[in-house]
Amino acid sequence: MLKIALAGNANCGKTTLFNALTGSNQFVGNWPGVTVERKTGILKKHPEVVIDDLPGIYSLSPYSLEEVVSRKYLIEQRPDVIVNVLDGTNLERNLYLTLQLMETGIPMICAVNMMDLLKKQGKKINLKKLAYMLGVPVVGISALKKTNLDKLITLMQHEPAAYEFPQYDDRLESALAMIGEQLTGIVPADSVRFYAIKFFEKDERIWQQIELDASRKAKITELIQMAEKIFDDECESIIANVRYDYLARIIDMCVIDKDDFAMTLSDYVDLVVTNRILALPIFVLVMWAVYYLSIQTLGTMGTDWVNDVLFGKYIPDTAESLLNSWQVASWMKSLIIDGIIGGVGSVLGFLPQIAVLFLCLGILEDCGYIARVAFVMDRIFHKFNLSGKSFIPLLISTGCGVPGVMSTRTIESEKDRKMTIMLTTFMPCSAKLTIIGLIAGTFFKGKSWVAPSAYFIGMIAVVCSGIFLKKTRLFAGPTQPFVMELPAYHLPKVSNVLRYSYERSIAFVKKAGTIIFASVVMIWFLSTFNYKMQIVPQSQSVLKTIGSIFVPLFKPLGFGDWHACAAIFAGLIAKENCISTIQVTFGNPSTHVFNQLMVSHFSNFGAYAFLVFNMLCAPCFAAIGAMNKEFGDYRWTLRAVTYQTVVAYLFALLIYQSSLIIGGHYTWLNVLAVIFVLLISLYALVLKKPKTEFDGQQAQVMEEGI
Repeated sequence: MLKIALAGNANCGKTTLFNALTGSNQFVGNWPGVTVERKTGILKKHPEVVIDDLPGIYSLSPYSLEEVVSRKYLIEQRPDVIVNVLDGTNLERNLYLTLQLMETGIPMICAVNMMDLLKKQGKKINLKKLAYMLGVPVVGISALKKTNLDKLITLMQHEPAAYEFPQYDDRLESALAMIGEQLTGIVPADSVRFYAIKFFEKDERIWQQIELDASRKAKITELIQMAEKIFDDECESIIANVRYDYLARIIDMCVIDKDDFAMTLSDYVDLVVTNRILALPIFVLVMWAVYYLSIQTLGTMGTDWVNDVLFGKYIPDTAESLLNSWQVASWMKSLIIDGIIGGVGSVLGFLPQIAVLFLCLGILEDCGYIARVAFVMDRIFHKFNLSGKSFIPLLISTGCGVPGVMSTRTIESEKDRKMTIMLTTFMPCSAKLTIIGLIAGTFFKGKSWVAPSAYFIGMIAVVCSGIFLKKTRLFAGPTQPFVMELPAYHLPKVSNVLRYSYERSIAFVKKAGTIIFASVVMIWFLSTFNYKMQIVPQSQSVLKTIGSIFVPLFKPLGFGDWHACAAIFAGLIAKENCISTIQVTFGNPSTHVFNQLMVSHFSNFGAYAFLVFNMLCAPCFAAIGAMNKEFGDYRWTLRAVTYQTVVAYLFALLIYQSSLIIGGHYTWLNVLAVIFVLLISLYALVLKKPKTEFDGQQAQVMEEGI
């Protein structure tokens, strides 16, 4: 087997090339972190060639999880060939990684991608000169349009010849040679160059990994100190500077620009989209449009038909006539029609809205806008003690909280990672969209602000929590920087967008066919029988008894009704259960009657408080399980679930009690409740940050500077 590794910067088109070479159905994302796990595929028509798609990285220094994964694979497993994918429109930045990959000594091919975009920009790269100066084969390709992939495949199958290592400043080369002598016999012979550079850079992982005796360590340290005196600079800066000097010579020889300062269409768009003043209003407007299309217009048309016609008439009427002809027992008919069809149907009714939502998000992601959102939110998040990297898990959680929680692995800071895990499920996932759709469609018809407000309430909860939690000793510390590449805008690829929407919609349907199916059967059973296993009216059922216990707890939130209380706890299994539970407990009436029953049981803002509580409270069991796995400690999971539920309760309490005061229907207890929540919020926001070890180091540096 021939083992090939695809390596390159984030957003260089590496995953698109992987899909083209292997026929894989992996989704192509526009932000770093989508390929945190290594992907493997077989080259089409060549079963003897295995291709590994490594995470997008900028260097082989272990500054991020992606770089740790990639470096470990390259050094320990050593593939037969590295295919280094470069973004031709940003050649110098991409070549910085190329030099580091060459330092490993592994045979390599450079695939300069996006040659079609390069041509549109009026730039040219002399690929022959580039191959001569690097000493490795170079081929120009377009992964998106599959241009020259046959040439690349031919080069991959014929293992490239060995090349000479890039030669830097003579003084540095002398130091590296002497460090290499100290490593001879301790590290593999074909990796001496790599380890010598890493020792020179004072790479902590390498110094800990390679066991050297005291004399060798002292000799290497002495060589590094001598070089720092000669260059009058720090060791890491010395390496970076000589690499960029080397690259400058390559760029001067190989790249021809018609206009070095010509701005592309993407640059002009970014002047507006990422503008400090306009960026946030544009983002709000875009998200309003997304939810307006999915909840108020296109998605609602489909949802109304599914609810009123498909699951309102065709399926239940057909099932009833069929069951009557079979003379099925009345309790079994109730289970099938009221329980299964009514419960599962109430969830599947929101499938059109979910499909439209993900279709819109897929378009935004594939065209490159979502990467800009992460960049814009980083500026905002940093002001509230959050890293821009936290926005990626939040964004992923709009599909499902489980992958959102798992994607926090890309955050290097342990404290920032744990805090992001705790906050990620505040965002409205596809399951919560069913609750948003029900409340918006029943209580706020024609009000386009309701659905997007749920999204932004999640964001507000994240920001406020970031301010508060960073002031506690559990999470105190400096916020990690966020570096990402902004891809050029391009027209969304129809197949990518459709696959994005299809995969998430199918996942929703599968969930409805498994977890929701089992849940509605249980809910029907509890709402039909009493503790003596007798069929009784719902007012005497087990579910009514259980739900009634919690009515006093939720009455201050505006939904002190046993139907709603039962729905909240059923939502712990899966958030879609909130809707199916209410549907079943109301006896699975028609859509019109169901809406009337909802309006008669809840006020508008009581229903909105119900929406907000379920948006922010403890997520479903699957997401809680993912949190527990990422925390690695059940106590942290318990802290997170408790914090989420408390925040949800306070938000819902503030919304409902404030609505009573504004409406003029209040008592002194309502006023006290609002004042209580506001005082807690104010205390959390103005709480002083505890002093940390980092703060002490900063103070010491300032004193020394003075």
